[in-house]
Amino acid sequence: MQKLEEKIGYRFRDRELLVTALTHSSYANERHGDCQSYERLEFLGDSILGYVTAEFLFRHEPPLPEGRMTRLRAELVCEQSLHQTALRLDLGAYMRLGRGEEHTGGRQRPSILADMVESVIAALYLDSGGLEEPRRFIMTQILQGVEIGAAHRSADYKTELQELVQRKADQHIAYELIGESGPDHNKLFSFRVTINGESAGEGSGRTKKEAEQMAACEALRKLKA
Repeated sequence: MQKLEEKIGYRFRDRELLVTALTHSSYANERHGDCQSYERLEFLGDSILGYVTAEFLFRHEPPLPEGRMTRLRAELVCEQSLHQTALRLDLGAYMRLGRGEEHTGGRQRPSILADMVESVIAALYLDSGGLEEPRRFIMTQILQGVEIGAAHRSADYKTELQELVQRKADQHIAYELIGESGPDHNKLFSFRVTINGESAGEGSGRTKKEAEQMAACEALRKLKA
């Protein structure tokens, strides 16, 4: 854990908070309640991340309108963004998984890694007793180098996909919900986008709109490859 603390840039007074932040429910269940999973921390971290990101966008100069801030926040804190942060920190090497989850590739699963970034944010908040450390982590690990103009231009993937596909006649795009998971307060939705009935991309998000955007993003990546 010391190496991870060095990557995060913070030494925990209560290292058990960091351990819990990296403990999947499958591991906790196998130990019949002897330890806690990251889920409660992830719930708190999600709110902290949303607040810090909203504050970051609110302070942007020139000021951004509410609709644009909403779309940008969804873009900046989406699963794909947090997954990339987890990969940079190599969180997968430190997480505790149950045997079944381990065997099915949980250590590399983007949704789990993204959730653990949020749980680490909450652990930082609780251990440090305030927003200073989680804000520093979010700014340096997630928001550093973000160019608002570029992010906004790419935020509306659905419109970009629609414009690209409709360059040809008789093209039809549709989005379908293919799954949802998690508790009611923190659902994760998965959507598939099809072009003329053929699957073009899939994506996940905390809202249905975000999941549709991520599916469109994946479709664009494939079409432009």
